[in-house]
Amino acid sequence: MTSLLARLDSHDRAAFQALCLAHDAAWNSRALWTTITHAGGATCTILLILLPLLFAHGAWHAAAVSGAWILALSHAVVQVAKRSATRPRPSVREGLVGHVASPDAFSFPSGHACAAMSVGLAYAVAFPAWGTPAVALAIIVGFSRVRLGVHYPGDVLAGQAIAVLTALGVWAWQ
Repeated sequence: MTSLLARLDSHDRAAFQALCLAHDAAWNSRALWTTITHAGGATCTILLILLPLLFAHGAWHAAAVSGAWILALSHAVVQVAKRSATRPRPSVREGLVGHVASPDAFSFPSGHACAAMSVGLAYAVAFPAWGTPAVALAIIVGFSRVRLGVHYPGDVLAGQAIAVLTALGVWAWQ
């Protein structure tokens, strides 16, 4: 089992090296990826849930209620997993400087990827015509975390998987 985990970690680190922006990447590339990554941050994801929760009715309000549950529960799972796995950020492990500040010391799983997918799924189910763009944006937010050097690809996939599993649980319960 240790050998399998070591191989997975090696592949994850190699993929990170291939996908991360170079230290001297153009400012406009860094600015684009930084803007995208903020869509998965706490301010944006909470506002996307809180505003319709407080001010909307009908399908918007119902989607916000579902999204609030998915976001809160998945965030709790992410925080427990981060403190259990204690995987160092790529900036520490790979000796690189991330292009954005890290919200905490631990890399696995990605909270930004989880939050973006949580909100994206809530609105995708409520408004199917927007489903593909909402989920695509969530996937791109996750990818931005790798591009900016603050997460490994496996961290992002795990965060997104936590959001999907949490959403399925919330929808089964509702």
